[in-house]
Order: sequence, then structure tokens, then C-alpha cells
Amino acid sequence: MKPRWLSPLRQRLALREWLALLLILMTIAAIASWQNGLSRLDQSRYDLFLSTASKPTPDDIIIVAIDDYSLAQLGRWPWPRSTHAELITKLNQAKPRAIGLDVILSEQEPPQAGGSASGDRQLAAALSQNGRTVLPVTLTNAGHGLTASLPTQELIKAAGALGHINLTHDNDGVVRSVFLREGQNGTWWQNFSAALLTLGESGAVMPVLPAGDVQTKAAGVDSWQRADQMYIPFAGNVGYIQSIPYVAVLRGEVPAEFFADKYVLIGATAPGMTDSYPTPVSGNTGAMPGIEIHAQILSNLMQEKSIHVATPLETILFAIVPIFMAMLGYLLLSPRLALFAAGMWLLMTVFTSYIGLRFMNIWLPPSVAIIGIVISYPLWSWRRLEAAINYLGQEFTRLDREPHLLPEEKIAPPAEDATDILEQRIAAMKNAARRVRDLRQFVSDNLDNLPDATLVTSVDGLILLANRHAKDYYWSLGRNDVRGSSVIELLAQLKMPVPVDQAVNLSFEWQHLLDLNHAQALLNGVSAQDHTGRDLLVKSGPCYSATNLLTGWIVSILDISTIRAIERSRDETLRFLSHDMRAPQASILALLELQHESSSELPQAELFARIEKACRKTLGLADNFVQLARAESQEYRLEEVDFQDLLFDAADEMWSLAKSRHIHLQVEIKDGEYPVNADRTLLTRALSNLMSNAINYSPDHTSILCTLWLTEVGEQTRIMCGICDHGYGIAETDQSKLFQRFQRVDLPDQPRHDGVGLGLVFVKTVIERHLGEISFISVAGQGTTFTLSLPLCRSI
Repeated sequence: MKPRWLSPLRQRLALREWLALLLILMTIAAIASWQNGLSRLDQSRYDLFLSTASKPTPDDIIIVAIDDYSLAQLGRWPWPRSTHAELITKLNQAKPRAIGLDVILSEQEPPQAGGSASGDRQLAAALSQNGRTVLPVTLTNAGHGLTASLPTQELIKAAGALGHINLTHDNDGVVRSVFLREGQNGTWWQNFSAALLTLGESGAVMPVLPAGDVQTKAAGVDSWQRADQMYIPFAGNVGYIQSIPYVAVLRGEVPAEFFADKYVLIGATAPGMTDSYPTPVSGNTGAMPGIEIHAQILSNLMQEKSIHVATPLETILFAIVPIFMAMLGYLLLSPRLALFAAGMWLLMTVFTSYIGLRFMNIWLPPSVAIIGIVISYPLWSWRRLEAAINYLGQEFTRLDREPHLLPEEKIAPPAEDATDILEQRIAAMKNAARRVRDLRQFVSDNLDNLPDATLVTSVDGLILLANRHAKDYYWSLGRNDVRGSSVIELLAQLKMPVPVDQAVNLSFEWQHLLDLNHAQALLNGVSAQDHTGRDLLVKSGPCYSATNLLTGWIVSILDISTIRAIERSRDETLRFLSHDMRAPQASILALLELQHESSSELPQAELFARIEKACRKTLGLADNFVQLARAESQEYRLEEVDFQDLLFDAADEMWSLAKSRHIHLQVEIKDGEYPVNADRTLLTRALSNLMSNAINYSPDHTSILCTLWLTEVGEQTRIMCGICDHGYGIAETDQSKLFQRFQRVDLPDQPRHDGVGLGLVFVKTVIERHLGEISFISVAGQGTTFTLSLPLCRSI
């Protein structure tokens, strides 16, 4: 036999493997998540989630686009700065909230021919007139490190503010974020859009912000610093921000009022001007113009929206929690449910990441968790498969050593070269399991088909198994399931327990049934009664294991009510024979003895009359007894008869008795057919007994009415027969004795009649054996009505 500790050992080994795999996966996930997940995979999901965003187009931001149409109308780029000055002047008339001119103006423009003022002076004048224009600052590298490229000093003085237009490219070249502050050597510039918002809200020149959380990008001696990184929540693809061609504004085709109290951004959108960048929402267009990116940044700054990238700790937790929950499912659930749970956690991870980015502007990279969940299932399944193969091999070897008690079909072993080792083990285990199932079914069927209620208990009396008879019995007592209950508590509900074939004064308790010391004394069982009055015989026997260890008890509960009823009937019959049948014979013997003495000799006529009376009484008692025995037997000769004939036959038989008492016997039959499937003799005798009782228990000069009619009971038609007398009636206290053996109802003021109380028992037995019912209504001093109900026989 296998040691009992083997199964717990397997459980501990499985738990150790689970913990080791969990630790490995969570460590890898934590390391991978520390640097904000798997950049390329997470960036693609970031772009996919962000591209589904859809927001209303802002109506307070307008792009004046240097597009292909404007280039075709105004000529090749660059345009004279006087053209920009003219545009700014037209925009000034509408009093926009702020203007962003995204045009590089780091070098002075040569004076125009004719000695007129240079374009720089015209543009500076237009900027001074407006006072709310932001000019760009760019980052250049002329071979001596990174430096800021500023507009000319004349334009700087005329501009409302400067703002850098640098965009941050991730390692895949996509623009997803921007630094709101960039600078060098302690000088900082706001982002172009942030500077626009500052001018539009307050009109003040951009203040110098503190360094804060600064990123440094070294280049030679100097270094370029960045701070306040903002991940841009792009709201749409190219064209999301309303755009108007540069030339259309310049020619006055757009009313000046259109730009009133709005942010106006002037920049290139023409593809040939190389001012386009790939973004998460670029889609099939490939790139988005820089001016439109700045417009979307401005829109989000106005709404105070930005994407918060989870901290390393948050990213680690987001990665390891789904992996831990999936692994927990593998440990606690079935393989199918575990796979379903892992899929649910995978979907929940993706969904949570999507919801966080789309609606909460929080980016939680999901790739590490997704990959961890995906690889965890096959890894765990591989380890469980190895364990299953080893277990199946060991269990088959053990089960194959078990004795083969039942005949088995010969099953050809699988070809080892045709299947892998797992299939071989499964096939072998299937045969062994089938053998165990057959044996279990054999035991279960034998237990269930035992003719008596049988319970199998543990050593301490807890019920482990119950066959169908035991379940039916306790179900009738209101117990739906007895398994797990104490058999002693159930047996304690029985009344008057008495050990069979033991001394009457023997001390007994129900616990003795589960005690080996009392097993021999209680070998024949214990008789008792339940609360319904059924007589029961309770027996018990011990169960032993293969090592002769007591493992439980088998308790059987036999219903011996029929046997006890037969015994009581036998006792009643013996009393009947010993008293009622002997009394007339003893009277005859006494009369004959008196006849020998001349002093007590009776006249011959009186002697014969008394002997005749005693003989007739004996004969009547014997006849009643024989008829009741036949009514209770199986010897019924059923045939289809007309119930009217039976009623008339019984009335004719009782006519002379009624005539002698001056009682009018009347029969009334309502229209209809009255076929019934019955034993003519017994049913006629039952009707005669009812009529005889009605005559005997009625005063002279009264009447008895016998009626016959049909009635519908549900979907069945029944024959109803009523026998009504106007006699003495039956007191309410005596009505319960009517259908009991050897019970008579006689009152002092009524004439006494011969009989031992078998007549109505005979009637009730015959009627019920014909699937009928009998009932009565009686009022003392007014009479009694007996009603019979029998099923109508419908000929096929």
C-alpha cells in the first residue's frame, strides 16, 4: 500500500513549483517594467489606443496654413517678411487673443530694392502693434554643441514672447511628448504653445520658471536642459484643428471678425517644407505638420489635460498583479476554468490600460503583463503535464496490483510505437479506472437493491451512505438528506426499543448498536416503533478494512409492520376461537348434561330450540369468519356485472327479514348504466351486510332507502350507492369503532343482536379491494347513511 503521506507530498511539490514559477515570472516582469515596460510593443498599443480618441474640434484655435495652394499663389518659399507683416497687420484688426508665428527668423532679411524699409522693420512694426505674438526658438548644432537659435534682436524686442518649438521624438521616431520648458545656461524658454497660452490669458511676458525636474542633454562644454515633460493627448488626425490658407487671409477673403478672441497659429502645412512629424494619430497620412501639433498642445493646455505616465512602481504593480491572479487561478481552478480566467485577466489588463489612457489620461503599459500571462499558462501546463504523466504511471502500477473481482472484457493494449507516453499512461489508467468504477457500481447497486433501508456509517456513527429505501423512509419523515447526520440521533427518535430474544429487564441504549461488546447480544436486532406507528426491526453489523481495522457499521432498518399486524390478527383470531366459537358449543354440552337429570330436564321442543340457536350462532360466526378470510385473500373472480342487479339481489335477500320487522325496504335508481368490474358474490354479500345492519338497528315500522346514481369525480365517472335508515344511529364516541375487528356498538336502550364485529370489516375490505370507498354519516337517535363509491367500468 502507498503511504498516506504521498498525496500531501505531491501537493507540497506542486505548491513549490507554483511558487518558483510565480517568483521567476514576477521578477522578470518587475525588471521589464522598471523602465516603463517594453517600449516598442507598448508604444504601438499606446498609439492604437490614442488613435481611437475623438473630441470636438476647438473653435477658439485657428491655423493659418502655409499650404501648397498659398505657395502656388504667392511664389516660392521663403516669402518676404513684409508679406508676414501684412498678414499680422490684417490679423491685428480682428484683435485675436494671441498669434503664434512658426517661421524661423534667426537671420536679417536684406533691404528691398528701392531703398524702402526692410521687411524686418515692417514685421517688427506689425509685431509691436499686436503685442501678443510668439516667435519660435529653435535648437541648432553648428559643431560646437547645442545652442538656441533666436529671432533677430529687432524682432525679439517687438515680439510678445518667445517659445521653443522643439518636439521630443521617441526611439521609434514618433512624437508623443513635448517639454514645456527648455533652456541653456540658466535661460529658459516656454514651449511655443505654452507661451501662446500665457500671452492669451494674461498678456504678460513669459516669466522665467524655476528649473524643477530637469533633464540634461550634454553636448560639448555646454548642456541643453529640459523640464516639465508633457505627453500629448492627441485628439485627432491631420485636419483636426480648423485651417485656413495663408493666401486667403492675406487677400482678405476671410472676414477679420473670424479671428476675434481666438488663438491664431501661422505655420507650414505643405508636405515639401519638411515640417511634418509622425504622431500616434497620424495613421495613413504618415506625418502631422508641426504647427498642427502645437495647436493640439495648445488645446490640451487650455483644457489642462495631459497624459500621466505611470511611475516605475505603478508599472510594476500593473504588470505583476494580473500575472499573480492568473497563476492563482492555475493553482485553484480546473484547467478549463484556469484558461478562461487567464483570458479574462488578459482582456482586463488591455481594457484597463485602454480605459486609463482614453478616459483618465493615465498610461499603464500592458505588454509585460500580457506576455507574462500568455507564457505562464504553457509553462504551468508543462509542469502539470509532467506531474500528471508521473502520477498516472504510479497509480496504474498500484491499481493493477489490486484483485480483479469482476469479469472483465479483454482490451487490446495500445501500440506503444503509435502513441506517446502520455497516451499510453492515459489508456492504462482508463482501464484501471474502469475496473474501479465497475467495482464501485457493483457495490452501489447491491446496496441500493437491498430490500430494506440500509445505512453505512463511520466508526462514530456518522452516516456515509444510504440506499434508496433509507432515503425514501427518512424523506417520508421530513428529512431530505441524512448523509452526515448521526445515526444514533435518528434512532433515538424511535419509541419503545426492545432487544429481540433478550430478557425484558435488559438495559439498552442505542449506542450499544455501534459497540463491539454488545454485537453478539444484539445479533437478532432491536424492535421499536416510529412516530407513525410503524413497527421496525433495527440491526447492525461491523465493517472491517483489509487490515482487520474497524472502519464503520452497516445499520439496517426493517419494516415489520405487516408481520406485527399478522401476529395481532392471529391473536385476535385465537381469542375469537377461544371465546365466541367455544361459547355456543359449551352451551350445547351444558344443555345435554342437564337433560340427564330429571329435575332439570327441559321439554324436548325447548331443548331442540336452544341447541338450534347455539348451532346457528356458531354457523353464523364461522360463516362471517370464512367470508372475511376470503375478502382478504386474492381469490377474487372479477367480471363485468350490472350494479343494479347486485342491489336488487341484496334487497331480495333481505326482504323477508325486513318484512318480519314491518320495515319498508325501498330501492331508487336514477337513469343510467351501472356496469362495474366486480366479484358478484362478495359485493352482493357486502350490500346484504349493510342492509342487514340497517334492518337490525332500526325500530319496527320504519323504512330503509337504497339509492343508486352516477357522479363525476375529476375526469372519472363513479357509481354511488347510499343505504339510509331511520334507526338508532351511532354515538359520536363509538363511530371510530365501526370498521375495527371484533368491535360492536350496542347501547342499553337498543335490542342486542348476535355478532362479533366482523360484518363492517368485511364490507370495508370488499369495497376497497374493488378500488372503492365507503363513508357514513350518523346522528344518534335519527339514523345512519352508508355511502359506497365504485369506479364505473367502461367496456372497450
